[in-house]
Amino acid sequence: MYNFKNAVAADLSECLKCISSEIQLEKHDILAMFEYPPDSTLGDIAFPCFKLSRILRKAPPMIAKEVAERFSSSVVSRVEAVNGYVNIFVSNDYLIKNVLFEIENKKEKYGSDFSGVGKVAVFDYSSPNVAKPFHIGHLGTTVIGHSLKMLHEFQGYECVGINYLGDWGTQFGKLIVAYNMWGSEKQVEENGVDELVSLYVKFHHEAEIDETLNQKARNEFTKLEHGDETNTKLWKWFVEISLKEYQKTYKQLGIEFDSYKGESFYTDKMPAQVEKLRNSGLLKIDDGASIVDLSEYNMPPCLILKKDGSTLYPTRDIAAAVYRKNTYKFDKCIYVTSAGQSLHFAQWFKVVELMGYDWYDKLVHVPYGTVSINGEKLATRTGNVILLKDLFATAIEKVSEIIDEKNPNLPNKEEVAEAVGVGSVVFYYLYNNRIKDINFVMKDALSFEGNTGPYAQYTYARTCGILEKSSGIDYNVTSPVITVPEEADLLKVLSKFNEAVTGAIKDYEPSIITRYIIDVCGAFNKFYHNCQIATNEDINIRNTRIRLTNATKTVLGTAFGLICMKKTEKI
Repeated sequence: MYNFKNAVAADLSECLKCISSEIQLEKHDILAMFEYPPDSTLGDIAFPCFKLSRILRKAPPMIAKEVAERFSSSVVSRVEAVNGYVNIFVSNDYLIKNVLFEIENKKEKYGSDFSGVGKVAVFDYSSPNVAKPFHIGHLGTTVIGHSLKMLHEFQGYECVGINYLGDWGTQFGKLIVAYNMWGSEKQVEENGVDELVSLYVKFHHEAEIDETLNQKARNEFTKLEHGDETNTKLWKWFVEISLKEYQKTYKQLGIEFDSYKGESFYTDKMPAQVEKLRNSGLLKIDDGASIVDLSEYNMPPCLILKKDGSTLYPTRDIAAAVYRKNTYKFDKCIYVTSAGQSLHFAQWFKVVELMGYDWYDKLVHVPYGTVSINGEKLATRTGNVILLKDLFATAIEKVSEIIDEKNPNLPNKEEVAEAVGVGSVVFYYLYNNRIKDINFVMKDALSFEGNTGPYAQYTYARTCGILEKSSGIDYNVTSPVITVPEEADLLKVLSKFNEAVTGAIKDYEPSIITRYIIDVCGAFNKFYHNCQIATNEDINIRNTRIRLTNATKTVLGTAFGLICMKKTEKI
């Protein structure tokens, strides 16, 4: 629909200038004014005439009537004036030539305008804390971050995905103390991260009884910072075990990272930034700590160094941003974290600006809301967590039960169950606006009805089934023809793919894609139920409908890839 609106805007601009020389609306002005009517019977796009009323000194309905009478365009079937709006209907010929043919020609590239070609986007997402569980709280940063990366990549950006592992800090001192006191190499090797989490939880429980444990942990981390051989060996082991566990989840989601450089990588890069802050006069001493005063910007001070001279999160983040700019020459660097960290990012972004880095405005924080299971929030220290691997396993198991009941002879049942089970969790999460808090309900996520992942994947499988049954038909031998509204309506929805992609990138909002997928599924299923497709006796109608099915499959398949969801040809 984006191309249609462009064409109409150009023709409408000329029409308005002919009506009155006082109207100086260019194509881009008209594009910004277009609206989608709430009901398709009112047109495919609408142009409001209310702003023209003051210029022409006429009532909007009169202006709309005059515009409708004088406007003509080769891409429009008809124009109507209704209550001050000019309602414009796209022609079927346009839908065939500029939507169906374009999908068939561009295939998986359809929907991209390649606006990111020549630009670099860096994405900092997922980033779990080493030796801690990969729980449902990490789902947001992981799937939102990867979806945004895929969206940018689809538009032609060169994308760099960074997993900024939380592999440094006092928590490793705690883990080292816990391992030395209660740990077993055999148990850690056998149970992996689960054992490390148990040790971490035990440490906090015991520290409530014996407060000296916290000082011991600080001492062990200090030794680690100074390169103690024993502690360094333990630390590397903890990181290795954690990564091995995380990779299993990433594989299920189809996610790969370009870099796993965590916090520890920047330990030798922070002193230069601290010195730059000091030399620029930005660093101030407050009760022994080194800070950057941000009161002028209505923010609390940004802590750079503790009293003992050790660094903090802002110090590491600033050093990491400078390294990434120097290494990747990014056009934007996107950080996907919880909304609870919004102040932190606002603070150190402002510090980067005050330091004189002219790329400060290329830093973007993408916040998201909290997620809970049955309203219960998560806390690693108490062990109150829902592990992502367990959530996926439960979803896969339940989908397997449905498949055994509905289609027991389905080939590759395990593979399909994993795709649908994991996809259902991802889709359920990404269907919501990212800033909203989410209460995850498994039953709702796994439903094959309504706005869900299984419904979308089943629709995709339906297109595959129709095309499989039509595999012997050469459906390109006839010219397409639109005979019923359902065919045109489906093409109209497919035409909006680029707008969905553009909007999702502009707002950093993957839910625009998930909701678009539901729109496509709705239009296709209405078409499927109301139209005879592969068995239609009229060869022109049959071939057109097969091509529409193939176009739907192409767009859905591409859209799935933009939200970390796998395609399922059979369910």
